Amino acid sequence: MRVALLYPEVYDMARFREGRREFPPFGVLYLGAVIEAAGHDVRIRKVAPEAEPLDLLSYDAVGFSLASSATYGLMLDTRRCSRIRDDALVMVGGVHVNFYPETSLLDFAAHVAAFGESEETILDILGRAETRRFAAVPGVVWRDGDVVRREPPRPLLRDINQLPLPARHRLPVEDFVLPDRLAGTDLRMAHVMFSRGCPFPCTFCAAGQTRIQYRNGASARHELIHLQSVYDIEGFAIVDDNFIVNKHKVTDICESISDLGLRWSALSRVDTVDSTLLGTMAAAGCIEVKYGMESGSESLLKAMRKNTRREQICRAVSATVEAGIAAKVFVIHGYPGENRATTDETISLLAQLRPYLARVSLFRFVPLPGTQVYEQADIHRIRGTHLQPDWDGDWAKFHIHHNDRHWWGDERDWAQTQDSYERLRSFVEDTWGPQG
Repeated sequence: MRVALLYPEVYDMARFREGRREFPPFGVLYLGAVIEAAGHDVRIRKVAPEAEPLDLLSYDAVGFSLASSATYGLMLDTRRCSRIRDDALVMVGGVHVNFYPETSLLDFAAHVAAFGESEETILDILGRAETRRFAAVPGVVWRDGDVVRREPPRPLLRDINQLPLPARHRLPVEDFVLPDRLAGTDLRMAHVMFSRGCPFPCTFCAAGQTRIQYRNGASARHELIHLQSVYDIEGFAIVDDNFIVNKHKVTDICESISDLGLRWSALSRVDTVDSTLLGTMAAAGCIEVKYGMESGSESLLKAMRKNTRREQICRAVSATVEAGIAAKVFVIHGYPGENRATTDETISLLAQLRPYLARVSLFRFVPLPGTQVYEQADIHRIRGTHLQPDWDGDWAKFHIHHNDRHWWGDERDWAQTQDSYERLRSFVEDTWGPQG
């Protein structure tokens, strides 16, 4: 069977105005690897804004990866404009589908939508491509005539080490081996995923899986040696939602890769690291840890269900630097309840951390579809969601960069948010340089 997997250009979700590539589409890369291992002919096709309609007539099955809500409209336009055989199986999956499978199925006139972890699901779907009947296939929503049926969720894989390496060979090398993406260096690097999921309940985060699954050290080592030998990488960035949760698992990976001579970075919360673990990471080549600080206001951190404290932020950042690792923080400004006082708290904490922080990335709050704050829009006085009667149909507005929309509150709230954001942005840029 010939299968096409379509994904949106990644920089359209992030720094779309700069055409800056970020990490590759791991969802379709893992699915592509599984499909290929099962003996099918798979192609991974990029969908870019304003590109020509795709000719997909040679494929028996076409899958649309709805990797973010911000690119939902882009992918929907591609579905409507591209040439697909009438007898081809049409599938949808991805982050947006995890939250809204029924509407995704209907919007895309698809035969089946896969939600949750889909490496096993995709093979079950392809195995029933001729009958188009997906009863008892866990993790799907499908059309049975005029009726939309939802099957029970599929249990998570017990061992993600069994998965093949992501099918990077189906992409141009320049789409996944990149310079200047690793901690401000010019090292030739690639992105990797060593775990899945995040168990923490932050209200602004669209993580779709709350149970964390780790690969073991041997699996991580195998992938990195492959990337070294085939693509000559000098470093890598771990893009997991929250890599540093289980210290024993992280230590196992570090000890397994410490002799490879690679430099790397990872994301973490401030309350899951300690000096011993950071020392182990440094010895294994870690050169930067990126922390989700989010705010210097403990009242906002509590509202976000981040549930961390200023003291923990300071302790994690200083311990990181003492271990010989650079520290970076992400800050989100404008969460519902943000005002001049909470912004002052963030500025004061950043000023306190100034001697330790190598980099700061400042984002404006966006109510991402599927998050708790999005689903509880009325409670948070959020406007502009697709669940509200005044929905404008514009999915592209949910991008996370350069977003200055009035998302919540009245005009006085917005004026205060705007004014305080400009003060914070000026402080960050004056101290750490312009924001990307």
